Amino acid sequence: MKILACLPLLLLLSALPAPAHAQQAQRLNRCTDAGGQSVYTDRPCESLGARSRLPEPATAAAGNTQQRNTLGASCPRRLSELVGALRGAMAANDVNRLSTLYLWGAVSDAGAQRILGQLESIARRPLVDIVPVYPQRQEPLLPAADGMVEAGDDRPNPIALRLEQVLPGTATPARSVLGLRRQYGCFWITL
Repeated sequence: MKILACLPLLLLLSALPAPAHAQQAQRLNRCTDAGGQSVYTDRPCESLGARSRLPEPATAAAGNTQQRNTLGASCPRRLSELVGALRGAMAANDVNRLSTLYLWGAVSDAGAQRILGQLESIARRPLVDIVPVYPQRQEPLLPAADGMVEAGDDRPNPIALRLEQVLPGTATPARSVLGLRRQYGCFWITL
C-alpha cells in the first residue's frame, strides 16, 4: 500500500526537467582557440579561453550547379554542394538522404546491407562538424633562412570527409571518415 502512495510522487519527479549540469553534459561545444584550431568540449568555450564556433547551416550553395545523374536524381557537382547535402541529411537524421550521396556502383546485396547499416549509424549521431581530409604530403621540407618550410604552397584536393559527431544523448565524441570519389561529373561518398 505504501508503494501506491509513493507512485504519484515518483511520476511528478520524473516529469521535472533534468538539472542544468546534466543537460549541459550531453552537449558538445565546438570552439575555436586563439590559434584558430577547433576544440571540442562539453564545457562552455569561454572557460577554455576560446570562442564558440557553430557549424555552418545546411544551405544551398550559390548558383545551383547540381545536375541529374543517369537515374534522374540530382547529384552534387561541387564539393561544397556535397557537404551541404551531408549537413542536410545529418540534420534530418535521414539515412535515405545520406544513401543518395553514396557511390553504389559494383556493390553486392550483402555489401549494400552492410553499408546501409553503417550509414544508418552515422545518420543517427548528432553532427558537430565536417572536416576535409587531405593526403599526406610526400614532398621534402626545404631549408629557409628562418627555419624549415614545406615545398609547394598548393594544398591538394581532399580525399575524404571526417564527420565529427557525438553519440546520441551523450557528449562522447564519435568520428566517421567518408571517402570522396568524383564520378559521372558528381561528388560521392564511400566507406
